[in-house]
Amino acid sequence: MATPTENNHNKHLDLLHEYKIYLVKYVEALEKMDKQSEFAKDWNQSTIKERKREIKVIDRVLKNLIRF
Repeated sequence: MATPTENNHNKHLDLLHEYKIYLVKYVEALEKMDKQSEFAKDWNQSTIKERKREIKVIDRVLKNLIRF
C-alpha cells in the first residue's frame, strides 16, 4: 500500500507529465501557425524556443525521478 507521501509524489509527477503534454501541443499549434503566416513566424519564434527548452527540462526531471 502506498503511503500518502508516495501518492503525493506520483500525483505531482502526473501533473508535470500532463503539463509537458500541454506544452508539446502548444508548440505544435504555434509551429502550425508559423507555416500559415510570416508575421506569426516572427512573433512566435522566441516563444517556441522557450517552450522547447522548458519541455527538455521537464523531460529530464521526469526521467530522473523514480515513481514509488
